[in-house]
Parts: sequence; structure tokens; C-alpha cells
Amino acid sequence: MPMSSESGAVSTAASRSAFRLALNVVYRWYAAGFFAFVVLLAMLEQLGLSRQWIGLIFLLATIALYAGIGIMSRTTDAAEYYVAGRRVPAVYNGMATGADWMSAASFIGLAGTLYLTGFNGLAFIMGWTGGYCLVAFLLAPYLRKFGQFTIPDFLGERYGGNLPRMLGVMAAILCSFTYVVAQIYGVGIITARLTGVAFELGIFLGLGGILLCSFLGGMRAVTWTQVTQYLVLIVAYLLPVVWLSVKQTGVPVPQVIYGYQLQKVSAREAELSLDPTEVQVREVFKQRSSDLTAKLLDPAAALTADRARATRALAELKASDAPLAEIYAADRALSALPKTPGAALTAWELAKAEADAKSKPLNGMPPHAQQFAGDPAGDAKAREEFDVSRRNFLALVFCLMVGTAALPHILIRYYTVPSVKEARQSVAWSLLFIVLLYLTAPALAVLVKYEVFTLVVGTPFNQLPEWITAWNKVDPTLLSAVDVNRDGILQLNELSIGGDIIMLAAPAIGGMPYVVSGLVAAGGLAAALSTADGLLLTIASALSHDVYYKMIDPNASTARRVTLSKVLLLVVALGAAYVASRKPADILFLVSAAFSFAASAFFPALTLGIFWKRATGVAASLGMVAGLGTTLVYMTLTQPWMRSLFGVTRPIELWWDIQPISAGIFGVPVGFAVIVLVSWVTRRPDTAVLDLVDHVRYPALKAPEQGQD
Repeated sequence: MPMSSESGAVSTAASRSAFRLALNVVYRWYAAGFFAFVVLLAMLEQLGLSRQWIGLIFLLATIALYAGIGIMSRTTDAAEYYVAGRRVPAVYNGMATGADWMSAASFIGLAGTLYLTGFNGLAFIMGWTGGYCLVAFLLAPYLRKFGQFTIPDFLGERYGGNLPRMLGVMAAILCSFTYVVAQIYGVGIITARLTGVAFELGIFLGLGGILLCSFLGGMRAVTWTQVTQYLVLIVAYLLPVVWLSVKQTGVPVPQVIYGYQLQKVSAREAELSLDPTEVQVREVFKQRSSDLTAKLLDPAAALTADRARATRALAELKASDAPLAEIYAADRALSALPKTPGAALTAWELAKAEADAKSKPLNGMPPHAQQFAGDPAGDAKAREEFDVSRRNFLALVFCLMVGTAALPHILIRYYTVPSVKEARQSVAWSLLFIVLLYLTAPALAVLVKYEVFTLVVGTPFNQLPEWITAWNKVDPTLLSAVDVNRDGILQLNELSIGGDIIMLAAPAIGGMPYVVSGLVAAGGLAAALSTADGLLLTIASALSHDVYYKMIDPNASTARRVTLSKVLLLVVALGAAYVASRKPADILFLVSAAFSFAASAFFPALTLGIFWKRATGVAASLGMVAGLGTTLVYMTLTQPWMRSLFGVTRPIELWWDIQPISAGIFGVPVGFAVIVLVSWVTRRPDTAVLDLVDHVRYPALKAPEQGQD
């Protein structure tokens, strides 16, 4: 027997080594082919290939590639479908996790957030990066040791009974669905930019790529597609930043040199704050805010007056045989008026908030290098503003760290490696691949801001760069430029740029060939698709494995379970696409909400389940409900979109001035407190559960690891 066991271990190691070598060959060929493909398109662009064709080729080629991997990886084997056969090497799992992690929020939204908020945006980088440290130290190796398929599966085995499992399924669906809506929203933006189709149609075109991958092969297909997608997205992210760095400084290492550009941006910010034409524009917006304030006192009467005024203006133009363009403009203005006083109230509140922001220096953005708002050495109001800003920064870092460590679609990736040792290594590789992007995003934000502040602001409207017109056509809410003071020159406060397009527009802002814009859009698409694949699979697996197989029909065949998972995946994907098409909120809020949901629902139950044997099933169930409930209640009371969704009309009252994006900071401690207190007053877990926890944390007490297959 010892000889046989040793021989089997050697055979398994040899098989894994051969598999890893084969993967190395495949992905080397893929990297070379990808490079040749981009070079070929660049040459064709120089020969006259249109931008529309370039965008379409990038879209079709990348989706065809991902779909091809999905088709080749199709499977009905449960272990392959749910955890890729537990044979993904650590370095490749690190790349897949990096792609799974670099969602539309990271790829599309992070640089934009840093552009709009400056130093405060670093909370996202600190929180997300720190979260992987928690994953490495607290969760990944221990979850792999338990050896289940899903996070609800772990909760069911650790705490016993179906209640913790069912609550885990519900929480996993909530945070994953919220997250996947944000990804599909990003897919719609990118596809619309690549092909010129409507945003809503772009969503469903991109959805086809998602389904062709995850639908056929589950985690097996998703894993190898995500490795492919990581290579696309990291090259797409780095290339325009390096280009901008060389263009502005002559140094091809933007992560090192962007501090010098930040000094120039700060100097330019001081100039723009005092510029007389900028002050003139801010006064226009200040007056606009004052007018809207008066309308909000009686929306019904104000709407009636506006409609009468617009109707009279249209009638006068028609009576005087005015040019058709003026008549059409007046007619559009009349049609654009809100239909009801309630709609007017909502529209005018949003318009007033925008006018208030634009009546401030720098378009309402804080100085890029300013650490927090306010002044710790100023008057009482300035000191309070500083304290609130710092408090929200730390709260967001906490929520993102803990949420990262509890996201089901990330934690499930560590079930796919061959052993506990490789689970630890996989986290390290994940962090390395993710840091490549996170060290680059702050540089990109500064370099783009330098371009906008120095080369775009002050340009005559008839000489504005083409990318402004192009993005305005995609979605005017993402980018618009309006000559408010009618001097024919673009001022900073006349330019509105949404954070979601900073990365996508970076190549055009830097004056790069359009093929690079296509590459960046393909990279953003890869980021959104890779995360959407993982999220949809998490939801479908939770429903088919944890609900159907574990709770309804334990005798269900493997084929039936996998087929059901595919059907559920299709239904969930279509539902998420419909919600995304309604544009419920911006990408950043949706993603941050998912983190707060995951943190408050899962983190206390997972960590206490691993490190405290006394934690009981009843306590874990109540802790998940209490933590997630607290987070949901706070968001419902304070977040504008959720308030409108649930019809909340009472005035917003922030707890300790914490913004709703960080709602998890209240749910997590509540979850911990409930689990600890209830555990002490309920019966101790069974001996089998105690032994299981001991074995997971101290394997030497029971048996050697032996690969933990």
C-alpha cells in the first residue's frame, strides 16, 4: 500500500506538470497571435480601414475567441462544471482571478473615479488590494481545505442544516446579481462605442459572448477564457498610459513619473480657480441653481408656467415664419419638459445638484492632490468637513477590504486549484496581476487630467477634438460640452465628463491611432465579460447545486444538475441584462453596493466559522440576516436610487455622516455581534463539526494533506 500510494502521488505530480507545460505552450501561441492581430489591424487602419470596421472586428474577433474556448471546454461533469476539475495551476488561477476581479468598475470606472475625486479615489485601490491580503490569510486556504463547490455549500457543511445554506444562497444571489448588472451595463457602453449601435442593443450583443462561454462549460470554460481575457485587458490598460507618459514626459514608466505631472496639474488647478472666464461660467450656474430652487418651491405651478412659455415661443416662431431649425428646436424644448409635477421635481432636483457642483471651482472636483476636504487647522466648519471626509474614506476602505474577502465569485476560484498550498500561491499571483493595474490607474487619471486641463480647456468650440463629439453621440450624460457663457471658448465648468469613459477615451485623448481605442474597448469588454461570467456562474451554481441538489433532490444525476444550472444561468443573464438596460445607477455605486452586501452577509459567518469552533448554525443564520438587513435598511434610507425604488420620502439622515456607498460598515459589526452573542446562548455544535474545524485549521491533528482533492 505505501508503494502504491507513493506511486499514485508521483503519477499525479507528473500529470499536473505535463498539464502545466501544455498550457504554457498554448498561451504562448495565443499571446503571439494576439500581438500579430493588433499589428495587422494597425496596418489596415493606415491603409484606410474605417473605424467602424475596426471596432466591429475587435468585437466579433474577441467574442468569437471566448465563445470558441467555451465550446471546446463544454462539459456535463459536475467537478469540471463547478470547480474546473480542481486542477488549475496557481499562476493560471491567479490570472483568471485577476480577470474575474478586474471588472468593468476596475477597468472602466477606477481611473475615472480617481480623475473626478483625486486622492479620495485611492480608497478603492487600498480597499481592494488589502482585501486580497485578508483572502490569503483568513479564507482561501481554509475554504480549499473544506473542499466544497460553493460558499453556501461551505456554510451548509460548517453550520449544519439547510437554513445557513439557504441564507447563503440568497445573499450570494443578491450581491452577485447587483454586481453583474454593473458588468452588463459596462458591456452596453463598450459595445455601443465599438459598433455604433444603441446602448440597449449593445447590452444584448455583449450578453451573447457571456452566455456562449459560461453556458456551455461552466467553471472549466470560464477559467480558460478568463486567462485569455486577462492578457487582453492588461495590455489594453497599460498601452495608452505608457503612450501618454512618453508623450508628456519622455519616460515610459508612468507609475514612477506621474508625480511630476501631478505638480503641473495642481498648478493648473490654481490658475483655473481664479480665471475670470471660469468665474463667469460659475456665476451662470449659480444663477441657474437659484432659479431651480425657486421652481422646487411649487413644482406644479412652475411646470405650468414653463409649458405655457414654451408653447407661446413655438407659436410665435411659427407665426413669424422662422427658420425650420429654430422651430424644431422650440418643439423639442416643449417635448422635453417633464410630463408631471412629480417628474419635474425629480428632474429639477438632479439639475440643481449639477448646477450646484458646476458653480464651484474645478467643476466641483476637489484639487487632485488634496487629501481630504476641509482643513484640520481651519475654523469649526472646515474641521468638521475634514473629519467627515476622512471618516468616509476609512469607512470605504474597510467595506471594500472586507467585501473583497467575502465575494462568492472570487472565493470560489480557490476551489479550482489542486491543493491548499496552491491556493495560497494562487492568492499571491492574483495580487501581483491585479497590482499591475492598480499601480497604473492613478497615473492614468493624472495624465488624462493634464491633457484635458492644458490642451482641451481653452480650445474654441469649433476646434474641439473629435473624441468629444464621438462620445457625446454615444451618451450625452457621459460627456457633453455646452458654451454656457457664449464666448466660443470651452471652459472647464462647461465640460461634463463621466468617470466611466476616462479609460475608454484615453487613447483618443492622447492622440493614438484608433486601433488602440478598439483595443482598449476590447480590454474593457474582456474585463466586464470575465467578471460577468464568474458572477452568473456563481448564481446558477448556488441555485442548482445548493438549492436543487442539496435541498430538493439529493439523488439528481450529474447531467440533470448541470443542465439545470445552464437553464438558470440563461434566465439570470436575461434578467440582469433587462435591469442594466434601465440604467438603475452608475457602475461605481452598483459595485460598491455588492461589496457591502457581501461583507455584511458573509464575512462574519465565514471567518468565525473557520476560526471559532463555538459558532453555531442558528447564530450564523441570525448574524447573516442582521448584518445584511442593517446594510439594506441604511442604503434604502439614504441612497437616492434605492429611495426612489422603495418610495422613501422622509429626509435623508446619515449615520455619523457615512455615505450609503459604505453601508457595510454598519452591517459587518452587527453580524459579528449577533453571531457571537447568540452562539453563547445556543447549544454547542456537534462533535463532527468541531472535529472538521480542527482538521481544517490543524491538519496535522488528523491526516496529511495528500493534495486535498
